Amino acid sequence: MIVHITTRSAWAEAQHVGHYSHPSLVADGYIHCSTPTAEQVIAVANAYFLGQPDLLLLHINPERLTSTLKSEEYEDSGLFFPHVYGTINLDAVVRVSDFRPAPDGLFSLSNLAGATETL
Repeated sequence: MIVHITTRSAWAEAQHVGHYSHPSLVADGYIHCSTPTAEQVIAVANAYFLGQPDLLLLHINPERLTSTLKSEEYEDSGLFFPHVYGTINLDAVVRVSDFRPAPDGLFSLSNLAGATETL
């Protein structure tokens, strides 16, 4: 399983057009995802989505993806993140869960309760 953080409006658009895309697909050539671990999901959420209340976690089954999936190291950090090289077909998304920050805008383990299977 891999996860992707997105907004409610982006997910609604995906359902309308029949696949999920993200601006990073044009800018970077892939859609950024995370492994379903607290370390990755919380770090990404606090770095890029601090205080955003309208977020969802897309739980993606890699075996169902029709686009190429690669695990790539982030800036020689020793941390590897999944990248989807193309749009995400909707049938690869097996679960969608709310992902809200705490009142102070930060994401923590309590925000992930019930959101990812591996915590």
